Amino acid sequence: MQADHIRNFSIIAHIDHGKSTIADRFLELTGTISSRDMEAQVLDDMDLEKERGITIKAHPIQMKYLADDGNTYTINLIDTPGHVDFTYEVSRSLAACDGALLVVDAAQGIEAQTLSNVYLAIENDLAIIPVMNKIDLPAAQPEVVGHQISDLLGCFPEEILTCSAKSGMGIKELLEHIVKEIPAPKYEITGQTKGLVFDSVFDSYRGAIAYVRMMEGELKRGDKMKFIKSGEEYEITEVGTFGLKRIPCEKLSAGEVGYVISNIKDLANIRIGDTMTLQKNPATEAIEGYKEIKPMVFSGLYPVDKGDYEMLRDALDKLRLNDSSLEFIPESSEALGFGFRTGFLGLLHMEITQERLSREFGVEIITTVPNVKYIIQKKDGSSIEIERPGDLPPLGDIESIAEPVAKLQIVTPTDYTGVIMKLCDDKRGLLQGMEYIDTTRVMLNYRIPMAEIMVDFFDSLKSCSSGYASMDYELDGYNIDNLVRLDILINGEMVDAFSSIVHRDKAYNMGNELTVKLKDLIPRQMFAVAIQAAIGIKVIARTTVKPYRKDVTAKCYGGDISRKRKLLDKQKEGKKRMKQVGNVEIPQKAFLAILDRSDS
Repeated sequence: MQADHIRNFSIIAHIDHGKSTIADRFLELTGTISSRDMEAQVLDDMDLEKERGITIKAHPIQMKYLADDGNTYTINLIDTPGHVDFTYEVSRSLAACDGALLVVDAAQGIEAQTLSNVYLAIENDLAIIPVMNKIDLPAAQPEVVGHQISDLLGCFPEEILTCSAKSGMGIKELLEHIVKEIPAPKYEITGQTKGLVFDSVFDSYRGAIAYVRMMEGELKRGDKMKFIKSGEEYEITEVGTFGLKRIPCEKLSAGEVGYVISNIKDLANIRIGDTMTLQKNPATEAIEGYKEIKPMVFSGLYPVDKGDYEMLRDALDKLRLNDSSLEFIPESSEALGFGFRTGFLGLLHMEITQERLSREFGVEIITTVPNVKYIIQKKDGSSIEIERPGDLPPLGDIESIAEPVAKLQIVTPTDYTGVIMKLCDDKRGLLQGMEYIDTTRVMLNYRIPMAEIMVDFFDSLKSCSSGYASMDYELDGYNIDNLVRLDILINGEMVDAFSSIVHRDKAYNMGNELTVKLKDLIPRQMFAVAIQAAIGIKVIARTTVKPYRKDVTAKCYGGDISRKRKLLDKQKEGKKRMKQVGNVEIPQKAFLAILDRSDS
C-alpha cells in the first residue's frame, strides 16, 4: 500500500458533541458497513457506552474512500476514549495520528474537554480540521461558536466546516477535507522497525492483542518482535487491519495502522505507549512519550455477601484482561470482611468498573470512600506512600502529609461564575486565572486537592450551574497541608471502612455530619449505641442511638419511689451488661451514605 494514499486521523470532542455519530456517517458513506447492519454508535461495543453516550474503549477502523480526485484512499479512524480519566490513552491514540477533526456542538460551544484535547493535538503537532456539528438544531449559534473556535485555533470563521451528523449533511465535505488537509504518514528509512502501541484488547481465544501504528519498517507473521520498554519478546502469529472485525493481512508497513497477535497471555505485558521492534535488528531508541499508567484513585471493593469473595476475585481478574490500568490487591476490614484494594485512573473509571462488576458478573459490592495516594514524611527522616487512611502512622511520628493536587479547568456561562467560585473555595481550591472565551462564557483555572473532587464535586458543579458547566483536570504534583485522619467509632470500636483523611479545618463539620447521618441509619438496639468522630484520641463529635426501653415501672401502682428506683437501676445494670457483649450490625446503606456528601 502506498503511504501517500493513507490518512490516519482521530475525532476529538467533548462528551455528547457528536463524535460517534460522525463516525457512523463515515462508515455509511464509505460503504464500510451496510445500511442494513447500521446502528447508532456502531463503534461503541458496550451497553454502558451507548447508555452514557461516551466512548470507554476505543475501536479503530479502516475505511476505503474514492475521492473526487479519482484516487482511492485508505482512511484509518483511530478513535479515542471520551472522558478525562483516560487522557493518557487519548494522548497515545493522537500520537498514532497525523491529523484530527475537532468537533464542537453548534448549540453548546467549546467545553473544558474540547480545550484539553486540542492542547493534546497541538502537542502532537497534528493538522486540525475544525468542524461545527448539529448546525440544524433550533438552538444552534453558528456565529458565536464559530468565533470561539477561531479564537482557539487562530483560524478564520469561514474556514470552519459545518455539518449535521444526524442527517448526514456536510459529511462528504468532511471526508474530502481529511484527504486534502491531513498529511500522509511520515516515516524514515533507517533499516529498523518501530511500531507505536496505542491500545490493546484481550481475546479469549487469541490472548492479548496489540494495536499498532507503524512508524518505520514492517512487521509480518513469523517475525520475532520485542517491546523496547518492557523487554518482552514474542513470535508474531498474525498481523492485520481493522474493519468491524479484524482482517488478517500479509504485513504491516510504515504508515499503516493494524493489530499484532503474538500469543501474549496477559494484557499487562502490553503497555500502551511502548515501542514494538524486531528482535534481529532492534531499534535503539523508543518512540517518545511513553510513561507508566498509575492509578490516581483508590477504593476498597467488598462483596455484599461475604461468601462471594472468590466470585469477586474471578470477576476482577476477567475485567483486568480488558483493562490493563485496573490494579487490585487483597485486603481485609474488621467491618466488611475480605475484599480488594483497587486502583483506578479516576472517578468515572471507578464507576464504570463497579457497573461492569454488577452487570457482567452479577457481583454486588460495597465500595469504601475513594482515597488518593498520600506521601507521609516521618520525623525519623523516612517517607512512605499510603493509599488508605488505616495505614497512616501515629500522629506523633508524622512530620508532614503531602496530598496530590489537580490542575482544574472549568468552562461555564458567566451567570454562574460566582456560585462556582464559591464551590471551589469551599473545596480548598486556589484560583490561578480567568479567561473569557466570549462575552457569555468564561474559563476558570484552579489548583485544587484531588481528594476534594473525589466524591461529589462533579455533581455539585452540574447542580449549581444548571448543568451548563464542564470540567477537566490533570494531576499537578503534591502539596503539604494540615491533614488528619478522621475516625468513626461505634461503641468505642473504630470502623476502618469509615475512616478518611481530611483537612483539620474541615474535620469537625465532617465528623458532625457523618455521626448525624449514621444515627439515622444504624438500627436501634436494646442498649444505647454511641457514634463518635475522633482525631487520634480526641473525640470531636458524638451522637447516640437511643435504646429500646421496656416500661419496667408499669406494674408499680403505688408505694415509695425507692421501689421504682430499684427497678430502673436493675434495668440499667442489665443494659450495661448487654452493651459489653452486644454487637452492632451496620447496614450496607450506612456505608453508601458515607459516599453521599450532598448535604455537606
